[in-house]
Amino acid sequence: MKYTNANKVLPEKLIVEIQKYIQGETLYIPKQETKREKWGTLSGGRRRLNDRNAAIRSAFINGTSIHQLAEEYYLSTDTIKKIVYSHKE
Repeated sequence: MKYTNANKVLPEKLIVEIQKYIQGETLYIPKQETKREKWGTLSGGRRRLNDRNAAIRSAFINGTSIHQLAEEYYLSTDTIKKIVYSHKE
């Protein structure tokens, strides 16, 4: 999250109005819902997890045990079970 000085981007009237509620503190203004990306979309993290989970499902279908997958991917057996038994493709 980057810091931007309100004096540089907001009109003075708006700053005065905001100062009625908060002064001299950092204020987080979230993105509009329509502009918000899902977690990992921009960094590629979501795609990597989806690819990993697809590989885990495929290996399970081809006979690799849950215990073997947990060791190979450094995940708990419960996490592997959630991945292989979910209905996502």
